[in-house]
Amino acid sequence: MVRKADLGLRVYVPAGGGSGAALLWIHGGGYVIGDVAQDDAFCSATARELGIVVVSTNYRLAPEACFPAPLDDVFAVWQWLQAEAGSFGVAPDRIALGGASAGAGLAASLAQRVHDVGGAQPVAQWLFAPMIDDRIAARRELDQVGHRVWDNAANRIGWGAYLGTEPGAEHVPEYAAAARRADLRGLPAMWISVGDIDLFAAEDRDYADRLRTAWVECVFDLVPGAPHGFEAWAAGTPIARELLERSRAWLDTLLASLTSPVSDRQ
Repeated sequence: MVRKADLGLRVYVPAGGGSGAALLWIHGGGYVIGDVAQDDAFCSATARELGIVVVSTNYRLAPEACFPAPLDDVFAVWQWLQAEAGSFGVAPDRIALGGASAGAGLAASLAQRVHDVGGAQPVAQWLFAPMIDDRIAARRELDQVGHRVWDNAANRIGWGAYLGTEPGAEHVPEYAAAARRADLRGLPAMWISVGDIDLFAAEDRDYADRLRTAWVECVFDLVPGAPHGFEAWAAGTPIARELLERSRAWLDTLLASLTSPVSDRQ
């Protein structure tokens, strides 16, 4: 079982202890960079505005630690949070998963793995521009598009480091790329947001469509004119503030609809 010190976990507890719900948040960075500290302001604001506990975690990075090491790390944190939920006043059945970019990709894969293992399940997936399909990186024609912040050349480096091989192979290991999963039935409700000029827009739309076909509740929020990660590096702009308001309202409504003997929302 993971210890907080092992992966640099940060736990954000709102004033008053919160509603009994929690979010496990996973930072982005293309599977190769990033740190838990980068989302301090975001996690603090989410905990405060929604009145929930937020647990933000590091994970080992590629290429030094390729798949499945990063997923194993966040799965260990999920198990730790399940075991320790009561100490934070959180009910194990009121925990959502969230992340940005590669962190959102890990959150989507984590939801699949937890589904297959069984036991307590996450109640939602709250994903910002998830990096979920290595096959996009193999499309060399996309190298010419010039996507801002994260282009397909960077995408190929990230996926290659994470998989330990060239992306786009006929088969990849289970849970390595969430969009590769054929059967999406039974997964938690999902919010996906992405800018329409983001490299990941097409793969994220396709995943949302497939989730709906599998009867999974899914909101797909396509933001016009927005590049990758804008809600983080341009958080003060009106377009980012509006997205964060919409996304937090969705998560708040979903969590508020759940009841638990540990700590019901009054």
